[in-house]
Amino acid sequence: MNSTSGEGRSVENGIARRTVVRGTAVLGTMASISLAGPTAAWAGAADKARTAGKKSTAKPRKTTANGWPVQDNTDHNSQVWTRAVAGSGLSVPVWIGDPETILLHVVRRFHYEVEQLHSPDLAGWQRVNGLGMAKSESNLASGTAVRIRPGAAAEGSLFPLQEVVVRDVLADCEGVVRWGGDDKPVDESLFYLDRGPDDTQIRKVAAKLRTEEATPGRGPGAAVNVWGRSRRDHADHLAEQQRKG
Repeated sequence: MNSTSGEGRSVENGIARRTVVRGTAVLGTMASISLAGPTAAWAGAADKARTAGKKSTAKPRKTTANGWPVQDNTDHNSQVWTRAVAGSGLSVPVWIGDPETILLHVVRRFHYEVEQLHSPDLAGWQRVNGLGMAKSESNLASGTAVRIRPGAAAEGSLFPLQEVVVRDVLADCEGVVRWGGDDKPVDESLFYLDRGPDDTQIRKVAAKLRTEEATPGRGPGAAVNVWGRSRRDHADHLAEQQRKG
């Protein structure tokens, strides 16, 4: 009787111990899951929130009217550097590389064929403050524009023959440069890139101009017949297009 009772107690106690062990294990597992799951989920949500926060607070880079990024300064931590205009004794801050090649080509041809320029007659990059960002003048803030004779912005500042040469220069640049004389309101002192930084035509025209400059008898300063029929036709066609644009 005692042994039976003892055995019963032993069995009962054995079952109780096994049950407790299993129950503890199950509870422990559940507890670990319940702790790990929400913690991991919270961490993931927190990461997403932080990422979303970074995206929402990031300020998009300002661009000028032609799509080029605004530059805050020149000659230091900038794409704009002061470059010498060969043969003129002048220098001007412009976006280095392809824009530099194209804009300095315009300046040099103007200097040689339209009117000799002096120091006050040429300006490039300027701070964005005070510029109308929706206007063509904003392109100065990215170094992708120049002013030639800044005080001569009004319509009619050029003689007819001078305008013929300017039109030839624009045709030479194959439409990647626009003259402010075709804008509304008119600004005949302004010349700027009319294509964005990803436009392949910018690279093609710059490469062409570099080749011409390296070829004897070609490039700025070389004799050019702006009255040649093919050149005039090309220039007139481009002028018609740009006036509409």
